[in-house]
Formats: sequence, structure tokens, C-alpha cells
Amino acid sequence: MASTHTPAHPAGPAAGTQLLDHPGPNGSEARDSAARGSDHAGAAGAAGLAGHGDPFAPEAESSRHRMPRQTRGASPLLGVTAVAATLGATGFAAATPAAAPAVEAPDETPVALAADPGLALAARIQQQADSQRTAAEESARLQAAQEAEAKAAAKEAEAKRAAEEAERAKAAALTLPVKDYNLSAHYGQSARYWAHLHTGLDFAADTGTAVYAVGQGTITSAGWSGAYGYRIVETLPDGTEIWYCHLSSIIKGSGEVTSGQQIGKVGATGNVTGPHLHLEVRPGGGAPVDPEPWLQQHGLNP
Repeated sequence: MASTHTPAHPAGPAAGTQLLDHPGPNGSEARDSAARGSDHAGAAGAAGLAGHGDPFAPEAESSRHRMPRQTRGASPLLGVTAVAATLGATGFAAATPAAAPAVEAPDETPVALAADPGLALAARIQQQADSQRTAAEESARLQAAQEAEAKAAAKEAEAKRAAEEAERAKAAALTLPVKDYNLSAHYGQSARYWAHLHTGLDFAADTGTAVYAVGQGTITSAGWSGAYGYRIVETLPDGTEIWYCHLSSIIKGSGEVTSGQQIGKVGATGNVTGPHLHLEVRPGGGAPVDPEPWLQQHGLNP
């Protein structure tokens, strides 16, 4: 009896202790083996107690209070999986940050320029050079425009001066009063049909021949004048009076005239012996002078 139950006594507690104290990776197999051994020992002890009344009954009592064996297999994994599924549906979904919106990458050139001081300095130098070049071009354009304007003004002034000079030359220029003529009497001649010495120069021409203004001036008198017949008096700019006498008709009786402008026609009115133009020159509106040298002094050769 003693040899039968003595080994069973330590086996029970040892098996119980191993089940509770060694839950390591290989604990399941050790616990299963110990549990099987304990079950066999318990069964043998129970048989001994039932048949023989073993005095080691406390060991049997201890075996009844031992924690029941639990099978540890896939349960922990299933529990973690369930928790993960639950959190994935709720907590993980809320805790996981939303994907950041796609941001278009900016142009890398400004970043490169800003990051590289050398490139930034080169860009500023280039910009300054461009600004200076633009300012120089604008200044050159303005200067060219001013020069062109000055040249245009000078050209206009020159043209105006030329026109004024031409006008003055035209005013100073003289022309013969008749184009187709013969000189029939000169200044200072005497004749029986003149009361005094001849005071002018006679241009003999057919009646109706055109009579032209000797120079630019103003007609200050026109009409009948006794022995002079129909007469036109023209006053030149210097005050010299030109008398056109014995006209058959007066075309220009007043106003300004230009050199060579027709003012009348040759006639035989007044004290005459035939159609001709009697021309007198009176400087300053005074006494008459010889018309021939006066005309010659102005470039005319009657």
C-alpha cells in the first residue's frame, strides 16, 4: 500500500503547479501530459480509496479543488481578430488620418532661384540690366523724336523764310508794263502838242493791248484825269507812284496788285495823237523822274 500511493501523492500537486505556473509556448503540451498523468493517478487513487480506504484522502480532496484544464488554441487569436474587426469598423476608421489632398507641385524654378543665392543674384543682375537697356532705348527714342521734331521745325522755318524772301523778291521785282510795243517818246522831250516838257515814257501799241502792273503795290486811284485820259495810279511799297495814262479801259480799279498782273488796256484817251501808254514814275508821290534809268536800276531795259 505504501509503495502504491507514495508516488501518486507528489504527482498530483506537481501536475497542478505545472498547469498554473508555466503558460509558456510549450506549456500546453506539458500541461496536457501532466494532466493526463494526473488523471491516471487520480483514477488510481480513487480506486484505492474506494476499495481499500486509503488514509491519504487529503490528496484526493486537493485534486478535486485543482483548476480545470483549459484548452488554449485559436481562442486568443480569434479574440484579437474580432477586436481588430470592431475597431476597424469604428475606432480605426476614425483614428486613421484622412489622406492628404493632392497638391500640385509648384514650379521648381523659383524654388531653385530662392534656394541658390548665386542664381538669385544673377537673376537680379539680369533684371537690372534689362531695366537699364529699356530705359536707354526709351531715352534714345525720345531723343530721336525730339531731334526729328526740331529738324521738322527748322525745315518749316526755313521754308517760311524762303517763302518770305521769294515774296519780297517778287515784290521788288519789276516788269515792263507792255510786252509788244515801240518807244515813241522819251522823258524831257518837247513838242508843239505838249504844254510842257514830256514827263514820261511812251509805249506805242495797238488799242486794247494789255497793260501790266510794273511792280507789286496798291492801286490808289483809277478813273478819268483830263489830258491823261483814263488813268490808274499804283503806289509801290516804297511810296513810289506809277501812273498809267491814256487807257482805253480799266480792269483793276483798286486794291493790291502783283507785278505783271493786268490792270488795263492801251488806248488813246486824253490829249494824244495815237494809241499808246504814257508811263510816269513819281518817287514818294512827288515830281516825275525819267522812267528809263529808274527801270534800268530795277533790272529792266525798255
